[in-house]
Amino acid sequence: MNKPVKTNPTDSKILKLDNPFWCRIIERVNRFVVKIQIGDNYYRAHLNNTGRLEEFLIKGRKAICFKKGKLSKTDCRLFAIEERGFGALIDTQLQMKAFENSVESGLVPWLKECPILRRNEKLSTSLIDYLLDCMGKVIYLEVKSAVLREGEYAMYPDCPSLRGQKHIKEITVHVRKGGKGIILFMAALPEVDAFKPNKSADPELYRLLKEAHSSGVEVRAIGLYYNPTDSYVYLYNPDLKVDLDS
Repeated sequence: MNKPVKTNPTDSKILKLDNPFWCRIIERVNRFVVKIQIGDNYYRAHLNNTGRLEEFLIKGRKAICFKKGKLSKTDCRLFAIEERGFGALIDTQLQMKAFENSVESGLVPWLKECPILRRNEKLSTSLIDYLLDCMGKVIYLEVKSAVLREGEYAMYPDCPSLRGQKHIKEITVHVRKGGKGIILFMAALPEVDAFKPNKSADPELYRLLKEAHSSGVEVRAIGLYYNPTDSYVYLYNPDLKVDLDS
């Protein structure tokens, strides 16, 4: 039995997951498939986070899955890893859904007057995650998954990311031309106090992010986690501290 864990009363429920179940990690088969164990049986779980996740995908580590709706080459979807009694939400699609629910519910103060207009909006040669309408001004917002932990920091990336570099460049150019842009890091880990870029994993991305910030791009982070006791994703900090100088 897993010992129940309690959320902070000030944390907000933002996403309910149906019929999750515990498993254990055996090994990562490839970018999108993880071998898992449930009891004496082994299965193939789909993973949509293409980061290395080396600190999570360790043999024997407890994880959480749910059944997939369609028949495919995998049996279920791996979405969270046990972390400090809660769950690190590693599923990037669920992170996006959690963000959307938070905005629609008015739980992100700095986006109070900024409804989402569209997803996957083209900007130069990139598709940016969201286009927002902030009191008549459009803002491009790109989301990045920050599930690497260093103490009480969440970090991104856990490996070099040419795609991440490109997105930052495109938004920076847009802002320098007079537009508006935000880079948002989803610190999907429990008990995180701040976000910082992982300079050692991708020095060029770190440089580009600092340059973007100095050019007027907003760099934001929000904190969330999964609670296996009630199967909800919780928002615990809608405006997490961002440290670009550590």
